[in-house]
Amino acid sequence: MSIIPSFFGRRRTNVFDPFSLDVWDPFEGFPFNTNSNSLSDQLRSSETAPFANANIDWKETADAHVFKADVPGLKKEEVKVEVEDDRVLQISGERNKESEEKGDTWHRVERSSGRFMRRFRLPENAKVDQVKAAMENGVLTVTVPKVEVKKADVKSIQISG
Repeated sequence: MSIIPSFFGRRRTNVFDPFSLDVWDPFEGFPFNTNSNSLSDQLRSSETAPFANANIDWKETADAHVFKADVPGLKKEEVKVEVEDDRVLQISGERNKESEEKGDTWHRVERSSGRFMRRFRLPENAKVDQVKAAMENGVLTVTVPKVEVKKADVKSIQISG
């Protein structure tokens, strides 16, 4: 039994089921795209939302810029780290959608799949030729060393007079 009025369209989930995808779509039924049933279907489909999440932290220490990216379930071969000529660090990869077996019944799909790409313009003090990357327990760590700041030589000058 749905408590939503009929002019908003039919809902496919039960509002009393705590595990249902209870997303209200005010545009459901409007003719935005005739190939899909609703806006929420379009947003959830892998064709219209091809980017997977890749949350990344960037911190600067005394001697390096350190990027940490959450990429759970990915192997190091599925992630690419590149530095472009104009000092842009690019982290990209692809998380494949789990294959559907005949006879399987899916109750919930929340893990994102698809390609991701994040780009960061590195500051002038970054040594782009010495970038290192390591992956452990679903966390990619990219370390970009910084140019050592040379302290100015101070020469004392005698004042005559």
